[in-house]
Order: sequence, then structure tokens, then C-alpha cells
Amino acid sequence: MDLTDFTGMLSGWIWNDFMVWACLGLGLFFTIRFGAPQVTRVRDMVYYLVHGEKSAQGTSSFQSFSMALAGRIGTGAIAGVATAIFWGGPGAVFWMWMIGILGAATAFCEATLAQIFKEEVAGEYRGGPAFYIEKGLGKNFTWLAILFAILAVISKSICEGPVQANAISSAMREAFDIPEWVTGVVVAALLAFIIFGGMRRIATFAELVVPFMTLGYVIVLFIVLVANAPAVPGMFVLIFANAFGLDPLFGGLLGYAVLWGVKRGVYSSEAGLGTGGQAAAAAEVSHPVKQGLAQSFSVYCDIILAATSTALMILVTGCYNVSDHADGAIRSSLPGTTAGPEYTQHAVDTVLPGFGPKFVAIALMFFAFTTIVSFAFYGDTNAAFLFRKHPKYYKIAQNAVKALLILSVGYGAIAKSDVVWNMADIGVGANVWVNLIGITLLSGTAAKAMKDFKRQRKLKLDPVFDPDALGIKNAELWKRIIPEKFSHLVAANEASDPS
Repeated sequence: MDLTDFTGMLSGWIWNDFMVWACLGLGLFFTIRFGAPQVTRVRDMVYYLVHGEKSAQGTSSFQSFSMALAGRIGTGAIAGVATAIFWGGPGAVFWMWMIGILGAATAFCEATLAQIFKEEVAGEYRGGPAFYIEKGLGKNFTWLAILFAILAVISKSICEGPVQANAISSAMREAFDIPEWVTGVVVAALLAFIIFGGMRRIATFAELVVPFMTLGYVIVLFIVLVANAPAVPGMFVLIFANAFGLDPLFGGLLGYAVLWGVKRGVYSSEAGLGTGGQAAAAAEVSHPVKQGLAQSFSVYCDIILAATSTALMILVTGCYNVSDHADGAIRSSLPGTTAGPEYTQHAVDTVLPGFGPKFVAIALMFFAFTTIVSFAFYGDTNAAFLFRKHPKYYKIAQNAVKALLILSVGYGAIAKSDVVWNMADIGVGANVWVNLIGITLLSGTAAKAMKDFKRQRKLKLDPVFDPDALGIKNAELWKRIIPEKFSHLVAANEASDPS
């Protein structure tokens, strides 16, 4: 058994049918339990995205949003969408939309919990699944928190970086004929410069790059759709028909459409993975729900803007292949082309000849690179959890995580595509398993925070969090944050509260 077969076997074990339906089912459960905030609170999502404090210990809401979005919009939004279509057919796109809509509620839950149970480590706010599992569920679950942190460090420093680097090197070779090893060296060097600058340099980089790269990508989508306007209605019919096994050509792919749509939807959006919560914990806000709503919006931005842009460009131009899962093809419009960024490069090239390969290569470079940068923050956060009581070893662990990430990126640039995708699926899936257990058991705590937020908003107050009033234990940091950072809001609310 070679490395490709071995990693593929592990990926298959982790991403079984139960995992797929758990992601969809829990997304629906959280949507109902929290009152569908991804639908009813869109205005609040946008408001709290741009209105937020920033301090020496924490980032602004927009910076945390940008870091989370940097992690969400990466190779999954371009190459990942192509692989979903190749293995699951056009209907996989529908199931990506479903995991995006339902996953926004999952992202809300994990981001709210991350804020509630965040800690200050080495002068910076840190939080996420490891923190809220231990503090929210108690010492009996410390083993589960440690397991998540270890898996997250391995995933972010070893498993997930290579697939991003591989997509960059493939696109650069296709567009500019640059050897893969050269791309690997350049990406690794740039990465080292940014991530060794700490959380603030990572946040600043994400804040500056992410919004512009997303806007540029969406603009090209509109150009492609306008140029292919007559084919747009038929494209949507194809997506929905294939999603439910109704299309005669792709009807046999129903199970694969669900599997690959959810699988790549989770990989792209990271809803349920817990990484968005780690970025959320770094934000300086007066109430956890504020950042929970802002993080929900980042899932929309990834799935609805970036991933959907890729899918629509590929499908409306017909630049894709679909596997029959038996070493053959149901559809082969691009013979010999591997499922990846090349699909989108060909799609854009049909409308803007000579522009497609170069544009997609540059867009993918920014998408994937910002994602790799976010991995450094996430790996660092979990190292902080593991070594927060041993500060003299924390710095060593920080540097080790970053060094491993840089080395893995160099490897990924020259590795086989199948191997690095399998590695990424293994890393993501292992984290999802643990995090879904944590947020399911703690969803009641997030629901308390949401109920409190709604109560204060109904009274026309600017919500301020008081864990003691809600009976939430082990949220000690808030007892210092509120009087130190938000005493003005407390005073204003007391003056205007009719009760």
C-alpha cells in the first residue's frame, strides 16, 4: 500500500456517512436552537463586523473576521470546489450551499463559546475548542480538550498547509511555467516573515488582503456569468436536479453529491472545525454573541461568495470533468486535466482569453497563502492551550509549530496532489469529530448567551456580558474585561435600563 492509498483509506474512515449527516443535522439543530441567527440577524452580523473595539490584548472584530475568513477562503474555494464537482457532479454544489447555510449556525455556536471561555495567555486573548471544552464541560473533559489541541497542532502545522502550497505551485506552473520547487521556496520564505511577527502581523495582513481578493474574484464571476447569460438558467436546473438524483446523466451520483458537497463545504467554510472560534476569541467585544454573529457572516462570505463563484464559473462554461468512480468519466470536457485550479483557469479563459490562468493563479496564491498564514495563528493558539501553565516552554512550542508549518508548505509544493488532499481531509475530519462533541454538549451555554443578547437588545441596550448573572461558570476573564474595557457601556445601560 503506497502513501496515496494509505492516506485515502484514513480519510475514508474519518469522513464516513455518519460524519456527513452529523454536520448537516447539527447545523439544522443549532439553527433551530438559536432562532436561525444566520437568517434573522444578518443586519447584526454586518454591524458587529465593522463596529468593535481593539486593545493590546485583542484584535478588532473586523480583524478577527478577516483572520477567520482567511482560514475559510483558501484552496477549498477553488481547487476544493473542482474536486467536489469531479467526484460528486454538479449537485455537490447544492450540498455545499446547505452546509454553508446550516454551518453558519454552527460557526455562531463555536465562536460564541470561544468568546465566553477565552483566556489571556502571554498578553493576548486565546480561545477555541480546547479552551471551551475544558472550561465549559469541566475537568472530566480535560482529556478531550487536550486531544483537540494536539490534533489541531498536527493538523495546522503538518496536514493542511501542504494542500494550499500544492494548489499555488500547480497554478503557477500552469500560468507562468514556474517550477514547483521555486514556488515552494518563495511561499515558505514569505510565510516565515509574516508568521514570526506574531498575532498582530497576521491580523494586519489578513485585514488588508482578504477583502480585496474576495471582491476581485466576485467581479470576474460577474463577467463570466454575463458572457454566458443564456446558459445560467440551465446551470441552476442542473445543480438542483443532480443534487437530488433527478438528472439522467448524473443520477447515479446522489450519494457522492451529498458526501463531496458536505466534505468540501466543511473544508472550505471550516464550520464545525473550530478554527473560526479561535479567531473569534481574539476579538475585543462587550458580549460574546457579537463576535458569534460576525463569524457567522464569514461562512457566508466563503461559501456564497468565493466557493460559489468558482462553482458557477466552472459549470456555466462547461469546463469540468465528472468521474464515474470506476476509472472512467461520466463527463470529460477537459481530457487529461486534473480536478483543481485548472478548471477555473480554463473557465475564465473562455471569456477572457489569456487572462484566465494568470488571474486564477494570482487569486489562488492570495486565497491559499492567507489561509496558510491563518494556520500559524491556529497552531499557536492550541500550543498556547497546551503550554499556558508552562510559559518557559510555550515560546519553544510556538516556534516549533511555525517551523513545522513552513517545512510542510515546502513539501506540499512538490508533493502529489492526491496525497496532500488526503492529508488535509484527515486533519480537518479529526478536528471536526472532537469539536462537534464539544459544541453539542455546550450548545445550552451558547443559547443562554443568545437569550441574554436578545433581552438586552429588546431593551435597546448595547449588550454587555455578565456570566454570573447567567449562571455560567469558569468565564473569569469577563469579570476583568467588562469593568476595565466597557465600564462606559455598563454606565450607559444602567442609566437607560427601565428595570
